[in-house]
Amino acid sequence: MTEAMLQIRDLAKSFGGVEAMRGVSLDFPAGSLTAIIGPNGAGKTTFFNLISGAIRPDAGSVKLDGEELVGLSSLQVVRRGMTRAFQVASIFPDMTMEQSLVAAVTAHRGELFSMLRRAPLPEAQARAGEIMDLLGLTPRAKALSRNLSHGEQKLLDIGLALALDPKVLLLDEPTAGMGAEERWRMIEKVHALWEGTDLTVIFIEHDMDIVFQIAQSIDVLSYGQVLAKGTPEEIKRNQDVIDAYLGQDHHHVATEGA
Repeated sequence: MTEAMLQIRDLAKSFGGVEAMRGVSLDFPAGSLTAIIGPNGAGKTTFFNLISGAIRPDAGSVKLDGEELVGLSSLQVVRRGMTRAFQVASIFPDMTMEQSLVAAVTAHRGELFSMLRRAPLPEAQARAGEIMDLLGLTPRAKALSRNLSHGEQKLLDIGLALALDPKVLLLDEPTAGMGAEERWRMIEKVHALWEGTDLTVIFIEHDMDIVFQIAQSIDVLSYGQVLAKGTPEEIKRNQDVIDAYLGQDHHHVATEGA
């Protein structure tokens, strides 16, 4: 059995007496591609906030490659090897795509002085090129970030996360705000990225067609607890998930197409 790259045990968090996360325990094997799904208010974003160090849990353990992360800042978590791309692209609007990635690589490697140089370090330039190639962004290398399409900006945001050399990549609704065709192009890029690296990728997604198409495994949250976990086929047929989230219509369509 593949060893867990990310191991969550008994994670709990309350806000003003409201239990947002209640004893969540999950394993994410090294090199896996996992979707986190659930109804609005299920705790998906809170889960990401807790494991990435954005907020501190009231109880529980988060281990990355065997190292405890609870108590570390979000920057320290990044340094240990877990990065996050958000729903809203966090880009450098007045820099080109290539410049943005070079700056991110340089800053992550602690080479702040070299950021002031007229010419970037060859190593940073090479890594930025690798990331653009992975994401299919090389033709847009010289485009200003602010002039990129919405989908390209989201890919750049993923690229900035990759510039931090993660072991685990968290994607918070990578297809948010996109039309149907653009959503599929984005998720194909994410899948190709996963296939082309040894990254452990965890993504939050509301489009169930996308989830069932590409996820290796699915974890379902509901009211801050793990409702179910399994393969796409197992989740499609899980009655608790159907009742809480998927609905009978989606289950019928999924079964017809199976």
